[in-house]
Amino acid sequence: MSSIIEDLIARKIFNNRGEETIEVDVITTAGFGRAAAPAGKSRGKAEVVNYPTGGVEQAIKKIDDLIAPELAGLNADFQEEIDNTLHEIDGTTDFKNIGGNTAFAVSLANAEAAANSHGLLLFQFLGGNVANSLPYPLGNCISGGQHARGKAPDIQEYLALPHGAETFLEAQTANTLIHKKIGDSLKKKSTTFNGGKSDEGAWIANIDTVDAFEVIAKACEEVGNELDFECGFGLDVAASSLWKPKEEIYFYGNEDKKRDTAEQLEFMLELIDKYHLAYVEDPFHEDDFESFAELTRKAKNCLICGDDLFTTNTERLNNGIKINAGNAIIVKVNQIGTLTDAAETIETAQRNGYQPVVSHRSGDTCDWHIAHLAVAYRCPVIKTGVVEGARIAKLNELIRIEHFLGDRARMADLKIR
Repeated sequence: MSSIIEDLIARKIFNNRGEETIEVDVITTAGFGRAAAPAGKSRGKAEVVNYPTGGVEQAIKKIDDLIAPELAGLNADFQEEIDNTLHEIDGTTDFKNIGGNTAFAVSLANAEAAANSHGLLLFQFLGGNVANSLPYPLGNCISGGQHARGKAPDIQEYLALPHGAETFLEAQTANTLIHKKIGDSLKKKSTTFNGGKSDEGAWIANIDTVDAFEVIAKACEEVGNELDFECGFGLDVAASSLWKPKEEIYFYGNEDKKRDTAEQLEFMLELIDKYHLAYVEDPFHEDDFESFAELTRKAKNCLICGDDLFTTNTERLNNGIKINAGNAIIVKVNQIGTLTDAAETIETAQRNGYQPVVSHRSGDTCDWHIAHLAVAYRCPVIKTGVVEGARIAKLNELIRIEHFLGDRARMADLKIR
């Protein structure tokens, strides 16, 4: 079937925070694809620019006036050609002219249109017959830091990771049970808890860091015992939001605690050892490759993951690889702009022993494409909440993929080391 692009249609929609974002339809001679762009609240400084000056309205105009005429007549099957054309149209290294979210929406919609043109699901089109492994869901259960309102733990996310599950459905069942148990525990622990949730559907409560650890540790242990497989947990520290460069300290405001870099390292090691953490994301600020490397050397049986550190950027990842800074990387396609760029980063990570973690953004839509990307590119973990609507769209899509694969489905090879 022919996958020649006939038209692009762009529109303004809204994400789960009520913020404006862009959605793009790509129409080929035999297929159709649609994708919408997410938005992060805590953003790495090395990320591409979200939108051109003028925001979503200007991005739509650039699709109508510049991008659609250039892509019309090209073959959607050739993803790299499409994405290179987006780079050429933009002409900058950070998509400041057309916007990274504009490029993201066009790139993903094109891939979906190409798959649809051939009667294939996206993960089949991108990953072929070998794409049959499901990622483990990494689900945010307690929110703090920039994801919370009012008094809450300074650490941004407390994340369940049921890495002992034998199927994706079992793993997601575990995360929903853990999330519920945590909500029940918070009702008992905090008299001011009213069931409030963050953008990602994680609980927000007026508790300190220690209480948050105790609550999630207990819930994971209980659910693990009930389901008879290991349910680990971890953190997204989002340390760049705690870092005060003039003082060179990490300031934990709700605890009124200051930690220099050495103290931050010891704090992370203590938490990993005490709670047997399986995952720690962004434990240091976004330019501290050396501390990431030191923590990676000293921590045992824990994924040390870079988000703001790497921003899905191959060049920054290569800087980390040189000194073994971390052993996992968050992959957010809109941090880098196009599917081709993100795939290059994933391949670089895998060649060098880094575990790629495909991730949502805090401000997201019901777009489900990252579920397919995790399967297509054999990523062992997907980070996309537990219960909130934009997250459920992705999690339910993975349940559908597992059901579609039937006996061929298996869980990913996740190495926590």
